[in-house]
Amino acid sequence: MGMLVASMAALSGCATHTTPGTFNRSEVGVARNVQWGTVRGLRDVTIQSDQRNVGTATGAAIGGIAGSTLGSGTRANTVGAIAGAVAGGAAGNAITRGARAGVEVTVDLDAGRTIAVTQDGNSGQFRVGDRVQVSSGGGTTRVTH
Repeated sequence: MGMLVASMAALSGCATHTTPGTFNRSEVGVARNVQWGTVRGLRDVTIQSDQRNVGTATGAAIGGIAGSTLGSGTRANTVGAIAGAVAGGAAGNAITRGARAGVEVTVDLDAGRTIAVTQDGNSGQFRVGDRVQVSSGGGTTRVTH
């Protein structure tokens, strides 16, 4: 059972929260394209994990393996595996389900295009009419003052 708890703890560390001021190690030293624009609109949103089923399946597999080691005999192992899979699946789902606050910032770029960027944060960080920097690169786009 200790293996199950350790595995669930390791899985919970997989979720990363990237705020405008936080960079992942893979983004450091990567050139980013920078554009300037004006905030046109703001909307508070909820950001949830895209990998809900992955966490559930992984938790169920780990729980099933851990549960099968409980008891002695084929029937006890089977019952333990089923119980472990159910508990592990529920734990994996709960870990990956964690939602967090975010903001969708709509920006009129000086280049003439309008874009919307969703990022961690809230609408109180910006005001309509603010001049902002939009930087893109390494698969992420961020809006900052």
